[in-house]
Amino acid sequence: MNRKISATDFFLAILAVLLISVSFYQTWLGLQQIFGAASFVIAMVLSLLLLFLCWMIRAAKMERRSSSSLVWIYIFIASFCFIANFNALYTRFMRTDIYTTELRDINEKFNVLETDIQSKLSYKYNKETTQNIEIKKKQLIEQIKDPGNKGIGERAQALIRDIEKLTGQKVDLLTPIRNDYEDLAQRMGSQIDNMISDLSPDEQALKTDINNAVLKWNKHIQDLLLLPKKEKDDLSLGLIDESLAEFNKLGARAHTVLGENKFKFEPVFSKTQDVGKIGYAFDHAVKNFGMYQFVVLAGCILLDFVIVIIILLVTSPDHKKADSNGSVFNNKRSGKTLIPNN
Repeated sequence: MNRKISATDFFLAILAVLLISVSFYQTWLGLQQIFGAASFVIAMVLSLLLLFLCWMIRAAKMERRSSSSLVWIYIFIASFCFIANFNALYTRFMRTDIYTTELRDINEKFNVLETDIQSKLSYKYNKETTQNIEIKKKQLIEQIKDPGNKGIGERAQALIRDIEKLTGQKVDLLTPIRNDYEDLAQRMGSQIDNMISDLSPDEQALKTDINNAVLKWNKHIQDLLLLPKKEKDDLSLGLIDESLAEFNKLGARAHTVLGENKFKFEPVFSKTQDVGKIGYAFDHAVKNFGMYQFVVLAGCILLDFVIVIIILLVTSPDHKKADSNGSVFNNKRSGKTLIPNN
């Protein structure tokens, strides 16, 4: 006689289907970078095998048969799902954070490159005075371009007076051409550079270009970081590649202009193109292990392994079936008893 389906059977079946269904979807996504369209079929086969093994393990436990070999097979198959799940979940939750960290790092690299190049150039003034003039000059450029008060207003004039005190030279007040205040700001900056520097044409051009690049990429990166998550994820990779290309170009140019003895440069490359790949997910998680990485790890373990643990813990042997199959005392004899006549 077939055993009736109990409430425990029903609960475990629903739980197994729910967990393994989610695992199937994440496995499908996580394997796409390796198997492409075939990842759907592979994920489906793996998930069906896990469901079948869950049923086999519970049946073996109820019949008092050894389930260890089935459990090891389950762990082997579930490990593939775990790897794919971790890749899919980690990429989904950490992609924005990875891109944001990379963009801020690039922003800092541009600032460091600018400082390093300027420290190798020749100036008419000592280092401290030159740095103060550079700070005032950058403030002046931003003030001239300020949408709320474009041109050389009171604040810009105050900065110019500070620069004149530091240099001991007169700064000419230039005028905008066709209301182009971006151009005015750059021409004022170039005028101040010529006042404080004793540079060759190549060095002057390099200094101007690195200053412009720092201002441009700082603005672009800050603007992108303010975008919604979806737009940020879509645009970050292109901005990372473009900014690093210009960074390496300027670094190589500085190496040529200033000379190897004066300036050394190593090109910088990003690994963010590998975001979504299994190897990158695990490498990044190990190097940056924290609460987010722990949560993703725990979630993947929950999806792939907790169901078999629950089955092993809550399943008890079916005593009636076990006794009927293995005990000789249940084989009752039947028949008529003959009572001899006295």
